[in-house]
Amino acid sequence: MKSTRLNIPNHKGINLNAYLELPANQKPNYYAIFAHCFTCSSTLGAVKNISRSLTNHGFGVLRFDFTGLGRSEGEFADSHFSANVDDLIAVHSYMKEHYDAPSLLVGHSLGGAAVLVAASKLDDVKAVATVGAPATVGHVKHLFSHAIEEVQDKGEIEVNIGGRPFVIDSDFVNDFDNTDLPTIVKQLRKPLLIMHSPFDTIVGIENAQQLYHNAHHPKSFVTLDNADHLLSKTEDSLYVGDVIGTWVKRYFPRKDNRILDTEGEQLVGHLNLVEDNFTTYIQTKNHSIVADEPASIGGDDFGPSPYEYLNAGLAACTAMTLKMYANRKQWDLQEVFVYITHSRKHSDDLNIELDKPTYLDHINKKLKFVGNLDEAQKQRLKEIASRCPVHKTLASEVIFNTEVLV
Repeated sequence: MKSTRLNIPNHKGINLNAYLELPANQKPNYYAIFAHCFTCSSTLGAVKNISRSLTNHGFGVLRFDFTGLGRSEGEFADSHFSANVDDLIAVHSYMKEHYDAPSLLVGHSLGGAAVLVAASKLDDVKAVATVGAPATVGHVKHLFSHAIEEVQDKGEIEVNIGGRPFVIDSDFVNDFDNTDLPTIVKQLRKPLLIMHSPFDTIVGIENAQQLYHNAHHPKSFVTLDNADHLLSKTEDSLYVGDVIGTWVKRYFPRKDNRILDTEGEQLVGHLNLVEDNFTTYIQTKNHSIVADEPASIGGDDFGPSPYEYLNAGLAACTAMTLKMYANRKQWDLQEVFVYITHSRKHSDDLNIELDKPTYLDHINKKLKFVGNLDEAQKQRLKEIASRCPVHKTLASEVIFNTEVLV
């Protein structure tokens, strides 16, 4: 999945580094914004995995770096909690102006607290999901509690958070006490999904309990068994993205794919040369698929290539034909694997004698059977594999008729 990098100015004119992830067909039904954890960035593995999982559910996802973090401009001392909320609102405004208003906010850890506050200020946001979020904004102060008295005396000091040095000042520290998160959650009245690990040693599970208690329905809680706070295991973050994508559909109107008129034919393929590179949308009566070319030849790789679809049709037809034959014979065929490769090979390499040697289309088909079959049965299935309708079509002379529609 490709990312589009954006620079989004916040209300102070500081450029925030952001990445926009889109579904494979590049046509999102809705947009979401992801807010990362305290001192993290938008390139954290968990952030990318959750964002990309959401694209599989039809979302366009904007993940960005808060002020002074990642590749965004500004100083970390300016990235206090209120500034994080302001950054979220600025990003939402940018998306609303240039794409469409994001309707889902997702936040991890302190980013979860930030999306709760931002959602209370943004009417366009229809649902919120938090992961490992604290129940109070001041919770994060324990990370530098040892330096609070010193910063009050000196005004600005360097602290070590998570093994990295950061400069903070008294405004940074005091700002965490200026937000009444429990009251905001009580008044939110928007669908809320709370996800938390009972093994989270950074933000304890009791925070999820407090958030859930303060929130009004519709509210949901999902435990993240065996996950750590940063969701360092890939399977945990992918699971989070899939759960959010499934959960939120309950609250968003379903948007059907734009239906292309097949003009009475079996399918239609459409390529918009103004908006797309090689990405082609294919529509049958009931199904939509995307074709593309690989990046190696200038495509965006948003879908299989035309020849991969040709191979897919042959593989599917072969497997289905073998199933029907084995069922009729009552053979113990349990699984079929069909491996297909298309290439161009010279007739001499294929030991084919022609008056004028040339390159020919060559399809290599390999079969793997699972089941209690003897050698004779396997050989017979090999013969049947060449009798599937698509195989016979490819092996025969095909007559084409092409016309231009007005």
